Amino acid sequence: MSIDILLGLQWGDEGKGKIVDAISPGYDIIARFQGGPNAGHSLEFNNVKHVLHLIPSGIFHPEKINIIGNGVVIDPAVFKKEIEALGPPVSELIKRLIISSRASLILPGHRILDAAYEQSKGCSKIGSTLKGIGPAYTDKVARNGLRVGEILRNDFRELYDSRLKGHLSILRNYDLAFDLKEYEAGWFEGIEMLKKFNILNTEYLINDLVSKGKKLLAEGAQGTMLDVDFGSYPFVTSSNTISAGACTGLGISPKSIGNVFGIFKAYCTRVGSGPFPTELNDQTGTLLRDLGHEFGSTTGRPRRCGWLDLPALKYAIMINGVTRLFMTKSDVMSGFDNVKICTSYLSSGKECLEIPFDNSPVEPVYATLPGWKTDITGIREFAKLPENLKNYIKFIEGQTGIPVTMVSVGPDREETIYR
Repeated sequence: MSIDILLGLQWGDEGKGKIVDAISPGYDIIARFQGGPNAGHSLEFNNVKHVLHLIPSGIFHPEKINIIGNGVVIDPAVFKKEIEALGPPVSELIKRLIISSRASLILPGHRILDAAYEQSKGCSKIGSTLKGIGPAYTDKVARNGLRVGEILRNDFRELYDSRLKGHLSILRNYDLAFDLKEYEAGWFEGIEMLKKFNILNTEYLINDLVSKGKKLLAEGAQGTMLDVDFGSYPFVTSSNTISAGACTGLGISPKSIGNVFGIFKAYCTRVGSGPFPTELNDQTGTLLRDLGHEFGSTTGRPRRCGWLDLPALKYAIMINGVTRLFMTKSDVMSGFDNVKICTSYLSSGKECLEIPFDNSPVEPVYATLPGWKTDITGIREFAKLPENLKNYIKFIEGQTGIPVTMVSVGPDREETIYR
């Protein structure tokens, strides 16, 4: 099979960007299949940190083709800033990056609607990044959206004005102050930047390249537990973050898929509202946040931290068809005398392994394992890892039935162990 999928198995922020960057040399094409600028993928190499929001994480490899697929929603203003911050000249990036004509646009009105909807929820806020993602996907499904290919039309401004009129009509029902014109200026500058890139029917390109033997890595955003169907609804994102989303987000057949790489942290984090059974609202949770620098790449918000949740991890493995596990942030766990793993839940006094569809509260049941009080960032061979860390990994493999074939021991692309 010529197509592999890489995605997160938790609530996002698992370190997908670093891993995509690290394994990109084995692929010809890196393609992003869903999400928008609410996703922040952090990469670090040569002591420099890069944060990507829309652009695939293979962009720093000059010989690779990077594709933003039809399942992505694009904010032109964010796209322009991201392109300009990358480092290589635009003329060089144009050779590496192709954009689907069918990808949806995030309009200025979508950002304002996002803020209005979130404000109206009061204490029931979802924790939106306020980037306009949800309203953009809403318009897409309601068949009111604009797509990237339409920016090349002569009547694009008329199309834009008609959508803006509809957004302003809705906003009359909300008490929200906003400055549309200020954001519009940057947005239309972004449109001009988008026009410089190749805008193609990428589903044809992808399938043609794959038929010729090229290898593609499909890169997901957010995490499985934020999937709009299978996540902790309504505290989710607005797209399908699971492996099936790669098929609809890129225009590929399920029979083309080979491996599904599932990334998870050695512990758990979550940004925003929603259930989090293993959350630690104590000094341990604060320590995990500080050691792991757990602050959102996109928003800067502090992440909620807790122990690894195996029922949630096994659920994500099941619905994604994961074939290999990649574990990140194991270095952050160094320094604890003991570490815990949630193996099941208690619901109404009874043990259960299923995640409640309605977010009913559950109490985690923990297994306690000895920690590894050793700096592991300089280790590059699995055999040289502390015995207690190897036992931690073996415990996870025994519980899930899936091998952990990669262990990240630091943020740099070189701080990675392959098995």
